Amino acid sequence: MIRSKILIVDDEPGMLENLDRLLTLDGHECHTLANPAGFDVTFEDVRPEVLILDLRMPGTDGITLMGRAHERDASLPVILITGHATVQSAVEAIKQGAFDYLAKPFTADQLSVAVERALRFRGLVIENKTLREQMGDAPDGIVASSAAMSKVLDQLRRVAPTDASVLLTGESGTGKELIARAIHRMSARSQGPFVPVDCAALPEGLLESELYGHEKGSFTGAIARKKGLIVEADRGTLFLDEIGEMSTPLQAKLLRVLEERQVRSVGSSKLTDIDVRLVVATNVDLADAVQGGAFREDLYYRINVLHLELPPLRERPEDVVLLIDHFLNRLTHNRPGGPPGLDPVARRLLEAYSWPGNVRQLRNVVERAVALDIDGVIDPSDLPDEITGASGGGRPEGSSDAWIHGLPYGEAREEALMTFRKKYVAGLLRAHDHNVTRAAKEAGVSRRTLHRWIAEISDSESEGSHVRSDSS
Repeated sequence: MIRSKILIVDDEPGMLENLDRLLTLDGHECHTLANPAGFDVTFEDVRPEVLILDLRMPGTDGITLMGRAHERDASLPVILITGHATVQSAVEAIKQGAFDYLAKPFTADQLSVAVERALRFRGLVIENKTLREQMGDAPDGIVASSAAMSKVLDQLRRVAPTDASVLLTGESGTGKELIARAIHRMSARSQGPFVPVDCAALPEGLLESELYGHEKGSFTGAIARKKGLIVEADRGTLFLDEIGEMSTPLQAKLLRVLEERQVRSVGSSKLTDIDVRLVVATNVDLADAVQGGAFREDLYYRINVLHLELPPLRERPEDVVLLIDHFLNRLTHNRPGGPPGLDPVARRLLEAYSWPGNVRQLRNVVERAVALDIDGVIDPSDLPDEITGASGGGRPEGSSDAWIHGLPYGEAREEALMTFRKKYVAGLLRAHDHNVTRAAKEAGVSRRTLHRWIAEISDSESEGSHVRSDSS
């Protein structure tokens, strides 16, 4: 569990005392302030890592104080609390930059979970900023703080300055072209061209013409001379995406080009010298393809000088929220009012999803949510059904998440949170072989809390009846 400095501002002494006691028991260093007039001085003295603000206070409000705090520390997560919760106030809080929103009365567990998530998010933002500084002149778009991606980026820094061929592997949508561009940008060839070619998108004859070029009249339709992409990439980097889809005759021709450093266009007898660095990518196992005769063994060893394997997004869940923020900023950089906020329940649903389409799917989901957003806050109704589980237990058959807007804010929030909790607890218990102690530790909650969650999940998706004892 993450322990850090927390500043709590509330004009109710009883609430301050309770929050201080609860969070101190969790091991945090708490600072309280009953008079918001002293906020600026106290903030500078404490420099909190999480800020908890009452929404309504004499002479000011939590959103105003949040804005003043973000002027000093833009990455500071703020949790707003109020006894006057409405959908409108929740939407406004998230739009203005609140990390989470708790309606009074809330439980100790709800408070602890909100604070722990806020601290984890802040830690990820700081780690990512440090990592990007270490990456130097890497291109925009590389957003990561997970151990899995940190390993890849460390390899990238060592691989890029060399001139050796690089093989990038990983599932579709993991960002192989982005890494290829980073290799180019961080190499001695950065002033030369970066030429990408999608080998799966073109039929064999057209791919050959695109790669090698052709002479006028060399085949039907060749009405003019065309310079090939291999020559276009001279003194730069040639990126062959999905090389596993290349036919064996073209594989043989590519091998000759790599070995002789010369290329001949279709219909020509003239050889052209080339100086090209090759980076290739595939989402298939080329070693298996070699065994099956679908890929040439000699070409495989020629391109597999340096190998980087990109992890799927499900193995780097720490990066999901960072990527969401990155895509929101990029997709709305010209929009008045800036990017929309992200509702805490929507954030948790996105974090819990397995992302079979990886980063590409995540970007598409964020783009869809931005297009559907009408109130400046992305909530579960802006997300596709496969993420929200819209047809799951407890919901109207065939409905979308829009039905929760017919409920008071507190009820709607609990309904959406329960949907998330069912998926989260089921996955958590499976990952830890149904051992409650280990699962609770991973989730950052007490065993008592996890047992209570299991008891509350009573539909057919609940795994509560299958939880084994910790001694088994």
